[in-house]
Amino acid sequence: MFRKLVFAAVCLTFVVVVVGAYVRLQDAGLGCPDWPGCYGHLVGVPDRVDEIERATLAFPARPVEAHKAWKEMFHRYIAGALGVLIFAVMVTSWLRRRAQRESPMLPTAIVALVALQGALGMWTVTMLLKPAIVTLHLLGGMATLGMLTWLALRQTALPAAGIAAQRLRPWAALGLAIVICQIALGGWVSANYAALACIDFPTCHGAWTPEADFRHGFQFMRELGMTAAGAPLAFEALTAIHWSHRVGALMTLVYIGVFAAVLMRTAGFMRYGAVLALLLVAQIGLGIANVLLSLPLPVAVAHNGGAAAMLVMMVVVNFALSRNAVPLK
Repeated sequence: MFRKLVFAAVCLTFVVVVVGAYVRLQDAGLGCPDWPGCYGHLVGVPDRVDEIERATLAFPARPVEAHKAWKEMFHRYIAGALGVLIFAVMVTSWLRRRAQRESPMLPTAIVALVALQGALGMWTVTMLLKPAIVTLHLLGGMATLGMLTWLALRQTALPAAGIAAQRLRPWAALGLAIVICQIALGGWVSANYAALACIDFPTCHGAWTPEADFRHGFQFMRELGMTAAGAPLAFEALTAIHWSHRVGALMTLVYIGVFAAVLMRTAGFMRYGAVLALLLVAQIGLGIANVLLSLPLPVAVAHNGGAAAMLVMMVVVNFALSRNAVPLK
């Protein structure tokens, strides 16, 4: 039962991450101006005339857009269900800690992270999509997915890694760090609505080094569309954000591509390398398609899902390499 709970939590976390991306891309992150309810409704959204009138009086700056509100509330409902599921995983791990001979500290840490995620979700609304909060919320979801994946892998019987494979551990850890950094850059692009700051490829505005304002683009403590000083954010700042993500994608392509090739030549890890290479190619293709096709919703959501899949695969590789056959000298 514990194993089933953990694997269900992994799957649901992936769904929550993808749905969260969909809500953000549909500009529905503020579909409900309050939290945890929606215009004061804990269940559903205002749909009757009298309910809409009351909601308009209570939130005059945010008129009811039911289609956006339902998208936001659906995301909150499945995120709430995930929180309950993860709490059940933690409780079960404590109750069965002697029988399982496994520390319950990782499930406990995940519950703490989910609590922080709830707070970030609230601040995303109350702070009106402040880019730093939105990006942290995305990273929190990805971190939850990664930690749950590690916990799920502990319930499996993966074969031990050979000596040659074990020597890849530091390179796998670096690869995971690179993927996380690239996800963070992608989150910063999305949080600042900079996905179409460059609409040509591989150049940006016809140049290999476009005019960019990195100083204001990477000021983290500011409002959406504004500098830290309160001035409107220049287009050059959005260009800097977008271009940084592209440079990061190139670095990720080179490093993870080489690492996947090495895995495919390592005994017992050929399939890991092949899957990683396939995900990498698909993710790069989706990123290019987002630019050339002007960010179509299915492609943009798939790009977010691809990032989550890349993260999961890198966690799987790191876990598999951690299984000792013979201690390294």
